[in-house]
Amino acid sequence: MSRSDGRANDQLRPISFHRGWLEQAEGSCLVEFGRTRVLCAASVSEGVPRFRKDSGLGWVTAEYAMLPRATNTRSDRESIKGRPGGRTQEISRLVGRSMRAIIDAKALGEISVTVDCDVLQADGGTRTAAITGAYVALADAISWAKQSGLVLATAPVLTDSVAAVSVGVVAGQERLDLHYDDDSVAETDMNVVMTGNGRFVEVQGTAEGEPFDHQQLERLLALASKGCADLAKMQVAALSSNNGVSSSGSKGASA
Repeated sequence: MSRSDGRANDQLRPISFHRGWLEQAEGSCLVEFGRTRVLCAASVSEGVPRFRKDSGLGWVTAEYAMLPRATNTRSDRESIKGRPGGRTQEISRLVGRSMRAIIDAKALGEISVTVDCDVLQADGGTRTAAITGAYVALADAISWAKQSGLVLATAPVLTDSVAAVSVGVVAGQERLDLHYDDDSVAETDMNVVMTGNGRFVEVQGTAEGEPFDHQQLERLLALASKGCADLAKMQVAALSSNNGVSSSGSKGASA
């Protein structure tokens, strides 16, 4: 069974980072994983939540949301409903944890960074795209805070990079970076968050059909590791780009 978008099983979708997409935000990035598009904006503010006050430690958090027409049919805004749904809260916390995994809170000092991730268009993998783009926005926001004198420490604030990708089993085949047509029929679906040096931040895996064994889990994690390593390279290229835009065509994760 071939993939509907023509990719090989170990191929990422075409990935693009558009830094500085918002003029007002201290850091921003429009990230595209194929047809999935997420706008990430990192906002810096002085002070920290009450539980961190006078600790000398900074704070990074995140909020995730989907626009009403990000999918094939319109969904109501959660602000109209009065509260975010469980999925929205879960992904918001995941993005926040992922960013805090690579922050030196002491070097950041008592300032806060909030990363807003808004899904403009969804074709699977919105949480992994959000994490990957959020890091780029966060890195630019930290650079802005240093240049503005809000961060005084000489030690690096960012201890590593962080990226995420999905893997799964579809029709018995292990696949990387699931788009909607893969995800909707996957027998196993897994989201993997990793640092640039290859350490795991979070692994979310579920067997929707046939349970998976240790050997298959190891193969899926190896596939995700290769995908995250490629994403880390793309993040570096994006942050090094003079025009703020970096794109990569679909390619094998082992390339």
